[in-house]
Amino acid sequence: MPTTTADAPLIRRAQRPRRTPAFSLPEVRWAVAATALFAAGLVAQIAGAPAWMYWALYLACYVTGGWEPAWAGIQALREKTLDVDLLMIVAAIGAAAIGQVLDGALLIVIFATSGALEALATRRTEDSVKGLLDLAPTQATRVTAGGDEERIETSLLSVGDEIIVRPGERIGADGTVLDGASDVDQASITGEPLPVAKTAGDEVFAGTHNGSGAVRVRVARNPSETVIARIVTMVEEASATKAKTQLFIEKIEQRYSVGVVVATLALFFIPLTVGAALQPTLLRAMTFMIVASPCAVVLATMPPILSAIANAGRHGVLVKSAVVMEQLGAATVVAFDKTGTLTEGTPVLTEIRVLPASHLDENDILSFAASAELPSQHPLGRAIAAAARQREIALRHAVDFHSVAGAGVSALVGDHRVAVSSPPRTDHTQNPLSIEVTTAVSELESIGRTAVVVTVDDIAVAVFGLDDRLRTDAHTAVTALTALTGRAPTMLTGDNERAATQLAATIAITDVRAGLLPQDKVDAVRELEQGGHHVLLVGDGVNDAPAMAAAGTSLAMGRAGSDLALDTADAVVLRDELSAIPAVVALSRRARRVVVANLVIAATFISALVLWDLIGTLPLPLAVAGHEGSTIIVALNGLRLLRDAAWSSGVHQKTNVVTRL
Repeated sequence: MPTTTADAPLIRRAQRPRRTPAFSLPEVRWAVAATALFAAGLVAQIAGAPAWMYWALYLACYVTGGWEPAWAGIQALREKTLDVDLLMIVAAIGAAAIGQVLDGALLIVIFATSGALEALATRRTEDSVKGLLDLAPTQATRVTAGGDEERIETSLLSVGDEIIVRPGERIGADGTVLDGASDVDQASITGEPLPVAKTAGDEVFAGTHNGSGAVRVRVARNPSETVIARIVTMVEEASATKAKTQLFIEKIEQRYSVGVVVATLALFFIPLTVGAALQPTLLRAMTFMIVASPCAVVLATMPPILSAIANAGRHGVLVKSAVVMEQLGAATVVAFDKTGTLTEGTPVLTEIRVLPASHLDENDILSFAASAELPSQHPLGRAIAAAARQREIALRHAVDFHSVAGAGVSALVGDHRVAVSSPPRTDHTQNPLSIEVTTAVSELESIGRTAVVVTVDDIAVAVFGLDDRLRTDAHTAVTALTALTGRAPTMLTGDNERAATQLAATIAITDVRAGLLPQDKVDAVRELEQGGHHVLLVGDGVNDAPAMAAAGTSLAMGRAGSDLALDTADAVVLRDELSAIPAVVALSRRARRVVVANLVIAATFISALVLWDLIGTLPLPLAVAGHEGSTIIVALNGLRLLRDAAWSSGVHQKTNVVTRL
């Protein structure tokens, strides 16, 4: 019996990632200790305790809350860099030196609390993705060669192993169902709200929850290569990079920090030379150092970007770097490949037009073509081989296999040289039946088929017609992207113009560039870029990789994509859902808006507090609260992008199209 709706909350709770307890973070423990010591010192001071007692408590607060940033600042000085954390510690010590130990301790407490919140924010971002690993079970039931069952660690599973998944268990590996049937809750991977029926031939994922049926699954990926593991790995790699805005901020941070130190020294020494009192002068200088420090500016960029990367990863889009997350939203035109991208990439052979000159029958021609295509990874080649298997036609061993991206394949099958190629690249100058070839190709293309020509020993013997299915969410994605960028996407395909145009018309794409070789796609991308556009290229094949490298940003289809395309792309749509593309573009734009808002917040607080200190008298506690408060506001503002609502809200606002996965 399928999993009922009533069961769903239980499953969701079981699948919710576990977050790291706050007190497991050293920053939190030190902040709590510093706060407790500050509170004890304040109570002692108010109660009239001896000065040495509350001074001792305040100084203990200094040590517990300030030793870590102080040590980090000293280490930075050894590398000839100035850490802004060190400025806070120096300001606190300066306050204590003039008898303002309470104000200095308050600075330490708020500074330590801010650091703890930053650590919690960072850990929450990591947990939101790493927590997916907890979904995968640690053990699975493997079927041995002799048919027995054994419980083993899932980390020991290998490709080709067979496992038994019983009702209520979690699936231990990515694989294909061999036999049995069940309903599988895939919400943790695909976001689908209802369980999905799985039977023989269907794909299942590690960590998903099996329903009431038992299934036998053949492992298709090693444990380190499962969907969940790839999400974690790629998001970790992306988190290790820095956005261009962050790099710019870090570039000016050192100069700015040195400027703050120089200005602080000037505010201290210049008034003293004209007879100002020591204590108020030092207090004003220390206050200036606090409010002018760029802590909030430093935190303005990376928390929003990393939160956006983690959110996209949870929804099946793996963004490879912070730079990419920042650039995705800059796209002004999206260029789609056709086969395997806008379509499912699983075409089927629908027609075989045997040419008059052929001495072979239809089955013989299909046998030759399928044998030549057998080593190919191209969807059209797989469709031809699948058609031969469906007809139970015996395939032959092919040698001397050659594949030219965008052109076709050739191989030696028995004693015959067989080629399966696209019509524009087939040389028929020596073939007296080129009119028949052209006619067959034109007829097939006129009804939206993709035509390929089969030659045996340089003689054209047949024209195959293949058809592909449009992805169900293609029209929704194109509509949303048109609204986001203000321009309908472009189609770049190696397919024939008639088939491409016919498909494009169904999804409101008007700019169609067909019959393109890989270099032609590169030229098309460069033409768009030279026209002032930032191109986001979406593709899946080997022939898309050069254009991906040339585009401003690129996305690869994770399931259908070739290894080269996946390596070249800046981001990967893991579940091949086109609706994720406008969602991640909108998320990137929202992240950029949050970064700008954070920079405005930080600059406003710094400017206002600095002017107050220079023109009037800014109390040190208020300076501390204002400076650290702006840092906390900026950090929490960036964390808003971790919410599921941030994934789809940008698209909803522009198109009213549901894009949430």
